[in-house]
Amino acid sequence: MSNVTSFKSQKTSDADEWQYRVDLAAAFRLAANNDWHEGVANHFSLAVSKDGKKFLMNPRWRHFSKIKASELLLLDSDDHDTMKRPNAPDLTAWSLHGRLHAALPQARCIIHLHPPYATAIASLADPEIKPIDQNTARFFNRVAVDMGYGGMANSDEEGDRLARLMGNKSIMMMGNHGVLICAETVAEAFDLTYYLERSCRNLVLAYQTGQQLHVMAPDVAEKTAQEWEADREQFLSHFEEMKSLLDGTDPSYKN
Repeated sequence: MSNVTSFKSQKTSDADEWQYRVDLAAAFRLAANNDWHEGVANHFSLAVSKDGKKFLMNPRWRHFSKIKASELLLLDSDDHDTMKRPNAPDLTAWSLHGRLHAALPQARCIIHLHPPYATAIASLADPEIKPIDQNTARFFNRVAVDMGYGGMANSDEEGDRLARLMGNKSIMMMGNHGVLICAETVAEAFDLTYYLERSCRNLVLAYQTGQQLHVMAPDVAEKTAQEWEADREQFLSHFEEMKSLLDGTDPSYKN
């Protein structure tokens, strides 16, 4: 099978997949607008099959600000010939997302980034997102931490290791590296990424004062995190609002 599919070659019954493509393309554009991207590196993916093994992902080394819905690769984590093709994805993207989608069917949308503030916190000896405000409390006891960085994630073994570490969590602080975000939808993954980066910015700014952090009591932090989780309509509206802003400036992501 080919590992790249143009929607125009598919039947109109694939409308759901086209919407997946549009949403994922929007997430790339928004990441670029927010300065979360890093050159032509980093990658997002979105499962299109029930078992999560068939998924969309960005083509190799294309800048986030230019990605279009029709250009996204359609990949299968069980396809062992993927990296042999001329239109193969980036090796680290395949090693990471291919194995995560194979092992974690609940992780429908997977975002891997090196955003500046989250990466700064992930680079500390203590990368915990301490609950010092309402935003940081969203992630209380809900973040996996990888302190075993060993170089580029360019093997199935490394992808499998990270999948085991992620487990049923939605966020991973990747020590000496960046972040991983796993969610059910693009909207939720985008919202988590947005608030993760803002939370880490708040934490960095607080650290910069040199004063002692006023960390919430665990029961208050947990209550706040649960209140975030109960407000699922907000992240859906957040993503729709951001897409509407894109529509007003450059709707070419829908092509």
